Amino acid sequence: MLLHLVAEFDLQRDVVPWLAARGWAAALDTSGKSSALYVVNVERNSKIIYTWKGKERNTHIGLYDLQTKQNEHLYMFERDLRIISCSVNNERTLLAVSFRQYTEEERISQLLQSVSKYLTLLIEIHPINNVRVLKAVDSCVQVQFLYPVEGRNNSTESRLLLVSEDKYIEQFDIHVAEEEHKVVIQNSGQLPRARVADDLIWAQWDMMEQRLFYIVPKESRSTLKCVQFYPDESFNSILESHLDISVNDTQLKLVNFGYDHCQDQDVASKSLNLQVFTSKAGGFCVCCSLASDTPDEIRYSIYFLHKGYNKTFTVSLERTESHQLKEVAFMNLDYYVAAYLPGQFLHLLNIEHPDLLCYSLFLTGEDARIDMLQNCSIQSPLMSTVLDCRVGSMYAVSISDSALLQFLQNSKQDSERLAALHCALLYFRHTEDLEMQIIWWISENLSTCHSFDPIQEFIIASLYCRMCPETQNLDKLLPYTSLLDWIGIIPGVTCATDIISLPVLEFQNSKGFWEKLNSNLESVKYAEPHLHYHSNVLRREWRNLSEETEERRTTAYMRNIFENAKKVLSHLDTWDSEERLVPLFQEEDYQQQLLMGLMVTQLKDHLMRHLQYVGKKKIDQIVLDYVANLLNLVHRIMKEVWRRYQLHSCIFCFDERGSTGEFAVFHIMSRILEAANGMCMPLPPGFHTLHFGLGVRCLPLHTLLHYIDTGVLHLTETCVGKLLKDLDDTEKNEKLKFSIVMRLPEALSQKVRQFWNHPINANFIARKYVKLLLEKLGNRQSSSPMPERLSVPVEFLPLNYLTNMLAEIENQGVHPYEKQDHVNVRFVEETALKHTMTFLGLKYS
Repeated sequence: MLLHLVAEFDLQRDVVPWLAARGWAAALDTSGKSSALYVVNVERNSKIIYTWKGKERNTHIGLYDLQTKQNEHLYMFERDLRIISCSVNNERTLLAVSFRQYTEEERISQLLQSVSKYLTLLIEIHPINNVRVLKAVDSCVQVQFLYPVEGRNNSTESRLLLVSEDKYIEQFDIHVAEEEHKVVIQNSGQLPRARVADDLIWAQWDMMEQRLFYIVPKESRSTLKCVQFYPDESFNSILESHLDISVNDTQLKLVNFGYDHCQDQDVASKSLNLQVFTSKAGGFCVCCSLASDTPDEIRYSIYFLHKGYNKTFTVSLERTESHQLKEVAFMNLDYYVAAYLPGQFLHLLNIEHPDLLCYSLFLTGEDARIDMLQNCSIQSPLMSTVLDCRVGSMYAVSISDSALLQFLQNSKQDSERLAALHCALLYFRHTEDLEMQIIWWISENLSTCHSFDPIQEFIIASLYCRMCPETQNLDKLLPYTSLLDWIGIIPGVTCATDIISLPVLEFQNSKGFWEKLNSNLESVKYAEPHLHYHSNVLRREWRNLSEETEERRTTAYMRNIFENAKKVLSHLDTWDSEERLVPLFQEEDYQQQLLMGLMVTQLKDHLMRHLQYVGKKKIDQIVLDYVANLLNLVHRIMKEVWRRYQLHSCIFCFDERGSTGEFAVFHIMSRILEAANGMCMPLPPGFHTLHFGLGVRCLPLHTLLHYIDTGVLHLTETCVGKLLKDLDDTEKNEKLKFSIVMRLPEALSQKVRQFWNHPINANFIARKYVKLLLEKLGNRQSSSPMPERLSVPVEFLPLNYLTNMLAEIENQGVHPYEKQDHVNVRFVEETALKHTMTFLGLKYS
């Protein structure tokens, strides 16, 4: 089971023993009916209000504190009433109760037509004292106290919302005073009231943020509005959004305004099943269950208002027994919204990145089972919390990391793998153990993922997770995936996406959620996908600079790039002072330092365009952290792979063949290189040397050369130099060395050929030297003195003529191998003689 539930409150566990200890347990309904003891409300300060029937069928109201784990008796009615709604103020001095006095049948039979059906009372309970009637009407009323900011416990004012079945909401202002150790209501006459909303068909209360969402139906579409209540007792309409939801209900549907047990059983299934969920990152979703014309299909829509589009899902059910089908229940998990149909499916929809369907988890069967939630009578009164209204239990809900890893390991489809990988990296954030297990999974499944590269996803998502919490709006500028689109499908699920109008916000100097939501909406207006950093420009610039001449490489621009690379490596050294298990970061790599320095430059320019308010110093730090973290992640992968296959530094001993473990690591390094090339990201200095060293040990010669020719293996000065020096000149090794030498780039060739003291190599160097000198000859003439010749004159006219001509060119200041003083005309002459004597079978002395 992917979702992990922990019971924070349970009526049978937390309340029944307390009632039994006070002699009330005998009056509880033990016939299986839940009307005797049930939850009626959950307040902002973790207080749960419940009601039960006493011995004489008296109606009691109690309160359970989740923090102290204590119960408290609040009030008792000396008659059998059906409590509809109940709320207590923050100071626990006032209690608002709405209840039904009589049923319609009772009113007729007892000739009570003139008596109102419903009564709403305001009761002083500190101590129990006066009772004031707020409403005596024939329509149902819900009550909810507003709560001030946290830590404000001694307010003399309380505000109460009344939601009428007649489709209006009003606010009552209540002033209290302490008189003779009693808290009493000061208002002697009518309580001041203000109309909050009219003509609504649906409303939802957000207790944590003190927000009221409600829908007003229009002719063609409905309008969602939001009212924000403030600690200074003011409130204002802060949001308006048009939704293409047809509302034909006449019954008002309320969410999180307490729980009317009987009404839920009678009419809730016929009313609008819609909920609003918000996230800490400024996500704003409207979840709505839709009617379907096909009996074996379920339809629901998620309006991602912070993204400007709506996704409608149609799910084909595995079992279609009509008596088992229930409507979809929605849960708020902050990073995800869950759509749950017991016995059928669990759909975790990504709120922050809903654009690609593959970042949402769709589970069926055992993976979707939630033992403790087998019905749809659930609400999400708090984030990552569900209340099972029928059972009377409240659970903290989270995604189980162990279950997620198990799901990842057992997944057969790329959509499941990608969604699980994304969830593990971004939902759980940065944990060492989870990261290690993901790396192990990646190393075992490199060939099973066909539509995405797991190494790329791991690196990009991990970077996004580590960096974005540092600075606001950074999440809109850094990439979170390597995928540009997704053409895969989820079996049994179809999805239709529609562009919707963005909500209109009206607020001034508002912080927190509204500021983040506004930032998200601004990103949508400026075409959000184009704000994310992309490597296309980096790749083009890196190729251009890699082909620059030696003279161009000394420009100020290039010096700045390499200075950036030095800062990154220096920054990385401060993180990891321990001896590294994998032999990386032990040499200079021109190409990789060029790439990392260039990435620093371009990423800095990208962030400066959009984060001007952050400041240059902060952006410099962000960029250094980003590139250093990138290199560190590659090293992290290598370290875990190194440990798993128990390798050590002997991979640079070329006289032995590689083990099975070394071959596995070589394959993984090849995939890392492929991932890096795909994203144009730098690799730690020494990576190519290590990769080449493993290749020499693990691959047959023809495969090794093929990998070199196709760019899978890169020849480095360190590794080639060690190979030329350490391997003896057996026939097999000579073939290997010569094949490598012939493939060296010119610049690298000049540096490493000197390490191989072999006639073949000396002959090649001499030929190359002659060729370069002759290319420089041109039409220049010189009368310079002849250079020093061999101590023993050689009477071989063609060679004499060649050496004289070459010496003349050298004396003109032309020397292709300036850094190798021993390579000169005399070297050419000696090599030519040695080669000729060897060819003729003569001994050279």
